[in-house]
Amino acid sequence: MELFPYPPRPHQADFVRTVERTMLANGHLVVESGTGTGKTVCALTGALQAALATGRKVLYLTRTNSQERQVILEVRRINEKAPVFGVALQGRQGTCPLIRRDKELSAGTPDELSRICQDKRRRVLEGRSGGCRFFKGLQDLDMEGFVDRCRQTLPTAEELIDQCDALNICPHEVMKELAKEARVVAAPYAYFFVPFIRNSLLDWMGCPMEDVLLIIDEAHNLPDYTREIESFQLSRYMLEMVRKETEEFGDPDISKGVGLNDLCEGCSKLLEEALRDYLIDEDGLVPPSFLEEGLMSAFTCTSRSLQAMAKLVMEQGEVIREARFAQGRLPRSYTHSLGAFLSYWFSLDEECYVKLVVGGENPCLKAYCIDPVVTTSALLGCGGSLHMSGTLAPLNEYRDSIGLPMDTALVSFPSPFPKENRRVFYVQDVSTKYEEMQSSPEMVEAMEDHVVQVCNGVRRNTVVFFPSYALMDRFLADGVSRRISRKVHVEERGMAQLELMDVVTQFKRAAPEGQVLFAVMGGRISEGIDFPEEELEVAVVVGIPYPRPTAKQKALMHFYELRFHRGWEYTVKGPAIRKLLQAIGRLIRTERDVGAALVLDRRISQFGDRLDLVPTEHPLQDIQAFFRERGR
Repeated sequence: MELFPYPPRPHQADFVRTVERTMLANGHLVVESGTGTGKTVCALTGALQAALATGRKVLYLTRTNSQERQVILEVRRINEKAPVFGVALQGRQGTCPLIRRDKELSAGTPDELSRICQDKRRRVLEGRSGGCRFFKGLQDLDMEGFVDRCRQTLPTAEELIDQCDALNICPHEVMKELAKEARVVAAPYAYFFVPFIRNSLLDWMGCPMEDVLLIIDEAHNLPDYTREIESFQLSRYMLEMVRKETEEFGDPDISKGVGLNDLCEGCSKLLEEALRDYLIDEDGLVPPSFLEEGLMSAFTCTSRSLQAMAKLVMEQGEVIREARFAQGRLPRSYTHSLGAFLSYWFSLDEECYVKLVVGGENPCLKAYCIDPVVTTSALLGCGGSLHMSGTLAPLNEYRDSIGLPMDTALVSFPSPFPKENRRVFYVQDVSTKYEEMQSSPEMVEAMEDHVVQVCNGVRRNTVVFFPSYALMDRFLADGVSRRISRKVHVEERGMAQLELMDVVTQFKRAAPEGQVLFAVMGGRISEGIDFPEEELEVAVVVGIPYPRPTAKQKALMHFYELRFHRGWEYTVKGPAIRKLLQAIGRLIRTERDVGAALVLDRRISQFGDRLDLVPTEHPLQDIQAFFRERGR
């Protein structure tokens, strides 16, 4: 505990020692640690004590910029005990001054932006026009002196970007220089789990993989995150853009008598056929050979010929990229994406992927990765790892899902906050079970009445959490917000981050009668935003957020049933309780917080091992009595 910068609270010394011991042994550790346990500072202290003893570095992975900022703030406190230098990295979209000033560039992928950046750096070094003036500014910078100042001040990413802007130098390049000197590097998930970015990061840090001690914050997000980055799709929009590229750059033959437009048309017809024949509700399984057989039939060719076509399509895409690049445009080619999709689709490992057709505004064929280990196997190459979250149980599910060794330590630390400051009520007269809602139309009306009664009777800031946008939209269409006598804010589907934060700020703003916010479990409000003290005192949870029984969900459950014989527990029950706990956890963020939750679903009783539940027949009266009991 020699680096711990605060008087330790209960369990913090055990937390730090467990992390240090695991990292010194090159092991892996999974921790569920409730709000108030000081996860960030405990993880940093334990990992740093191991890193300093062994000459290694700490890589702290986060999901949000606010979490990165917290890492640097804690490093500052640790630095008061012993010299420790840390830096927070962010992607080019958030750091590059050129990209922040150019709307087209801001839409670029990491690969596209890296190509542009590399060219502009080369122009500066070769003394040619068209280079980056912010990179050129680095040539006159006393980098050694700048690094020394950063050692003294330990700036957050935002502070560093502002300093670089004032000096007309490139923050992205400066961050790379600082990473060489830093003992702690905070970065987004992509910096480790996207292979080409990970290779660059290790080069910047100047250390091999085995010398990296890894901390993964909010680790409950990791399985879904890694599944998505390994998945790929062919959408109707992509095919439309390929056609436009053939109009601008030509329609070359990719096989005898087959042009690029012909291939595009063949894929379009098969996508529409899949939507007609296999789509059930929002998605559907397509036969593994559906696309290959359809294209072989359309063009009278072999599977080997299809692979050759895909390669030629990618080559044409590269020609388009270069042409756009030469015109000063974003080096993007949908033709290249089409070729890459076909190449991957024809050769993917069907044990790890499932082939789907997905509906919606931009329907697509999608290869969905059902096994996170395709990506997370990289964890086994580092010098040790810590995976932590306030909602990670069952811990063995997490360990198994991402492929950690069976001897991985699994540890839980309770929240230090008084249990009596939170009470979770539930009613037994309603359920959001699909069959019950279909057979009993009055079920939704009863839930709506409960929401209106609590929101009108408890004059405190209240969030109503829904399991889906669809059910929230149903409540809004039924006029529930108009029946509530207080101001109602809504987390809308697809809302931009700035717009969402404006809604949250308005909701938090003090009002004598309190305000109401409609939000979705698993969304940004339920997982990423703190509401201390009077900013949130009541949470109404409208049902249990079980995943919808889509084709993708059924494939996941089948995969985990075959591999671990726990398909339902790992893919239905586990994710549902985590979303519930994240939503209800918004109530208590400090030792002074007092909050009540009401769950509108009798099925919550099956989660009695994770929540202290109180049944109620009179929710409004019992919630009011709870606040009187707590002196509020």
